[in-house]
Amino acid sequence: MTESAAILAKPAGVTEPRPGLLRRLRYLEPSNLIWILLVAALLFLVAVPIGKLLVVSFEARTTGEFTFANYAQAYGRARYLEALVNSLILGASSAFLSVIFAVPLAWAVSRTDMPGKGFTWAIVMGAFILPPYLGAVGWILLAGPNSGFINQAWQWVTGSGSTLVNVYSFPGLAVVIALHSFPLIFIFVKSALDLISSEMEDAANILGAGTWAATRKVTLPLVWPAILGGIIIVFLETIALFGTPAIIGIPARINVVTTQLWQFFEYPVRVEVAAAYAMPLLLITIGMIVVQKLLLARKGFVSQTGKGGERRPIKLGRWRWAMFGYCAFIGALAVLMPLGVLLQASFAKAWGRGLAWGNFTLDNYTYLLFRHEMALTSIWNTLLYSASAASFAVLIAVLIAYIVARRLVPFGGALSFLAMAPFVIPGIVMAIGFYAAYAAPPVALYGTALIIILAFTSRFLPIAFANSSAAVRSVHPEMEEASRILGGGRMLTIRKITAPLISRSLIGGWLIVFIVASRELSAAVFLVGPRTRTMAVLLYDLSEAGNFEVLAAFGGILLAITLVLVAIGMKLVGRDFMLRRN
Repeated sequence: MTESAAILAKPAGVTEPRPGLLRRLRYLEPSNLIWILLVAALLFLVAVPIGKLLVVSFEARTTGEFTFANYAQAYGRARYLEALVNSLILGASSAFLSVIFAVPLAWAVSRTDMPGKGFTWAIVMGAFILPPYLGAVGWILLAGPNSGFINQAWQWVTGSGSTLVNVYSFPGLAVVIALHSFPLIFIFVKSALDLISSEMEDAANILGAGTWAATRKVTLPLVWPAILGGIIIVFLETIALFGTPAIIGIPARINVVTTQLWQFFEYPVRVEVAAAYAMPLLLITIGMIVVQKLLLARKGFVSQTGKGGERRPIKLGRWRWAMFGYCAFIGALAVLMPLGVLLQASFAKAWGRGLAWGNFTLDNYTYLLFRHEMALTSIWNTLLYSASAASFAVLIAVLIAYIVARRLVPFGGALSFLAMAPFVIPGIVMAIGFYAAYAAPPVALYGTALIIILAFTSRFLPIAFANSSAAVRSVHPEMEEASRILGGGRMLTIRKITAPLISRSLIGGWLIVFIVASRELSAAVFLVGPRTRTMAVLLYDLSEAGNFEVLAAFGGILLAITLVLVAIGMKLVGRDFMLRRN
């Protein structure tokens, strides 16, 4: 036996020792480590804040013992219960008004020969990108009971001292919110109408039904699931909205859940009571989605027309311009009037003096850009936080979407659920969850840039995931399999093949998350510190100070940033990239 053979020989009955952990990790594919990190990231961003929120709601403030006292305190006063009832009524009212605003516009754009469809699209896009709190400020300048332009014009025409409209009222608050929310229902309904063939409407016409009867009895029932989905989304968005109820509701003494939660965060902070008080928002959200599924499960809403059939625009005849007039009226209320008065106020020494050369000034903008102590810092903060959150959200979302679509792990369904869970969690509830989980030592992230970025990432992860999931499903796995056969690893295949093919969709998703994060107020207002304020939070601070000229100018800067990003998105992805229903 040679020396080498003697060395290699093993005594009989002696087994080779099992490889150690480090040796096994050396042969672990890098992609497996990334899947583990993704699970940890989802738990950190979604599961831990919500779990901590639930735990804190049952903890005593000083001892940490289990107690129901927080719930007793949260619902033990009539004022707190009144705020909950007000939120429910406000949500229902705004959803009803949004249907009145949106469904005729969607029907006119999708099914008729109405002129000015491009203008209507622009109006819907404008209402979608205009931050709701800026629209609220615009309507304060328009419909304030004492100095609003509409009431001043009414008093000048009639010679009376009475007011025509009052934005500081419950109906005024509901209308302002609906004028911001109706694009959500428009997107749902138009997408559904685009899929309906004209054949059924033609059959109804042959049987004697006119255009309006066919629309009412045939077309609209077919898109009822889309209408119901839009109603639920608007309702949930309204009860979780903070900016508009705070700007209009607090001066009008209209208390809602979100403004009451804000009062719990005044010194001394009562996070345990806020956690208990936030639970109905979460339960209502989950309940509404369950109700939607139950309602739609009782009936079928399908058309037996093969691949969709022919779609021809309905001839409105003399009603074409009347329909366009309605669309223009809604557009004026939602975009043109509030935006116009904000633009006027931003260049005015005193907004109430109207359009006059002696009232024109650039000082509001120069003050913000060169003399205000926090304006430039908040702009930089907004850009940094929004870009970081968009990057993290898209990166996490595309990897999760890839895992789920390619069935790489047995728990892909759980990952998908966690990625979409923030969709049913109101932003203000998520913010309180982040405060409860990560504000106190040893983490102590309250007021830092990191906690805001993480909260934004979690808040808008469902948007990125829905976009990424649709993009990944559009790529056939055969090309990736060819790369693997030729020796490419999983991550190399994603980087070299899959990512370039879906890059346009990912850019669109990144831009959408950036835009909505840049104007987010409900989550940011609970987490910012003195030097980490965003533009949305600073705008709210300016509204509390009552300096509407400077506020309008700062809002103009935010809108300019948003419009630049929207223009980039339209150029790279398509003009309707923000209004697509994935």
